[in-house]
Amino acid sequence: MKITRNINNPLITPKDVKPSKKDFKVIGTFNAGVAKVNQKFLLLIRVAEKYHTNDPEIVGVPMYSEIDDKIIIKKFNRKDKTIDFTDPRFVKTKEQLYLTSLSHFRLATSTDGVHFEIDDKPFMIASTYYEAYGIEDPRITYIDDYYYINYSAISMSGVVTCLARTKDFKEVERLGIIFLQDNKDVAIFPEKINNKYYALNRPVSAYFNKPEMWIAASNDLISYHDHKLLASLRPNHFDNARIGASTPPFKTKIGWIEFYHGASFEDKYCVGVMVLDLNDPSKILYRSEEPLIEPSASYEQKGFMANVLFPCGQVIENDMIYLYYGNSDENICLITFSLNELLTMIKLELNQNE
Repeated sequence: MKITRNINNPLITPKDVKPSKKDFKVIGTFNAGVAKVNQKFLLLIRVAEKYHTNDPEIVGVPMYSEIDDKIIIKKFNRKDKTIDFTDPRFVKTKEQLYLTSLSHFRLATSTDGVHFEIDDKPFMIASTYYEAYGIEDPRITYIDDYYYINYSAISMSGVVTCLARTKDFKEVERLGIIFLQDNKDVAIFPEKINNKYYALNRPVSAYFNKPEMWIAASNDLISYHDHKLLASLRPNHFDNARIGASTPPFKTKIGWIEFYHGASFEDKYCVGVMVLDLNDPSKILYRSEEPLIEPSASYEQKGFMANVLFPCGQVIENDMIYLYYGNSDENICLITFSLNELLTMIKLELNQNE
């Protein structure tokens, strides 16, 4: 199957996005939710920002304060020997762990799926206690006239998954928490199956620490039940350490297609493919033995988190799949390939295994 990396990759980088505040610096534009709205490609970009100061002794942590109802900067001095600054992503005090960056969502639109106009202001920012450390990795699913946006919300109490919805990407309604901590990588199916909604999710056991894919049903997209383990880690494969749903599943004649991310113990993130049964999505009909894509381009093999490919959405135009992914937790890239060629490849592999 032919897979084409766009010649303009990376399509969107931190330098393309205006900071949300004058003392902030954009350090990442990645892991975007994807939709087609009014004949335009729409990306809901995760924008990560850091507090920018000229004082080398100060580390500023941007975070949402419920008391102040706004984004504040909590400052720490590097000379304080009781604080751990060794990992640039964190500030670790004796009492608490802080993130040194804060993420929000920014809209970008395009007529061709390649060249994007990016809004100057955020579309969604942290605004509740559960979002105090930012909002991350949105997925967009269109259901009954609404674009549902599920996303990870980060706070000192852990990672939860929240849900919001919009009809026009102008006004947004927050619907609250749908999965408790520590559960993320949620992807919602675009229609009911046997009168139930379904969502993929990725809880992590605090005791056994096995990041694996689960599936759950819902009557209202808010409360979930019938939780089942869907896919486990596979020794000696590209997904032997961590797996999780990447994009909202889409329906084909052979089943629900799900692009998922799989990571190795070397922290190499690749993209795999699953096919789930049309009438019972808890049944896996196909799971790729090899990655659909793996880090191979120079811009994928270096960066803030090198060798990380992380899609959050796709658009299907006629026979062409536009799969957008974050690379190295820094930029947004695009690959394209034929849906029919993908289905042919899957059928061929299934026949070989019979």
